[in-house]
Amino acid sequence: MFILLTNDDGIRAPGLVALYRELVKAGHEVEVVAPETVQSATGHGVTTAGPLLTSRVKVEDAFEGIAVDGRPADCVKLAINQLLNGRLPDLVVSGMNSGTNVGINVIYSGTVAAAIEAGFLGLPAIAVSLYLKSDIETDYARAAIYAVKTIDLILNAGLKPGQIATMNIPALHPHEEPAGVRIVRQCTRPWIDTYERRQDPKGHDYFWNTSIFRLGQTEEDTDVAALRDRYITVTPLQYDLTDHPLVERWRKENWRL
Repeated sequence: MFILLTNDDGIRAPGLVALYRELVKAGHEVEVVAPETVQSATGHGVTTAGPLLTSRVKVEDAFEGIAVDGRPADCVKLAINQLLNGRLPDLVVSGMNSGTNVGINVIYSGTVAAAIEAGFLGLPAIAVSLYLKSDIETDYARAAIYAVKTIDLILNAGLKPGQIATMNIPALHPHEEPAGVRIVRQCTRPWIDTYERRQDPKGHDYFWNTSIFRLGQTEEDTDVAALRDRYITVTPLQYDLTDHPLVERWRKENWRL
């Protein structure tokens, strides 16, 4: 299988390198097109007011890929349109992100945005994220093993062109295994940001977002609850934001001016 691999943590990120190694070990052909710099929480932004610079870079002893001075969605658009020389990947994988993408984070995530961009373009795509905890040492290589096994499960279940799934790997102590794989919906509970007021040397106020995302209490059928309980979470996503039931109800109203 020919896979386009990208992310939002930058082309040299350890999660991407670990995922690349494991995908190749599984027998896949992998082309890497990823941001030159960290693009976390950039959402689905694309570059239109300036050039997209690219460079071919060697990353560790793992791969030679193309770094794009742009956003994750830029990387996918440019790869499909120009950089892969007309060859379409069988699958687009975005990640492995350093940090979870569950709940409302899915909206902000550059990792998920890259997968959704692939979906826009008619390709099957999977976003992969790893939950990080301060009291657990991060093991990207081990997480990548679970990620590739779960990617195989998703593909076996059926992921058609244009369909998208997002996956989160739990934080695990060395003696722990995932509790399993759980298909869950996105938690939609609001997350309240906190901002610290500061002053620059000239006395002007500015604000710094000091929020720390935590897996709090939520309904048991959500991604947040399952990840909290040490499951690998898989959530199918769609980019049609239409509220279809409301469309049908409003069509029955009198809309004459």
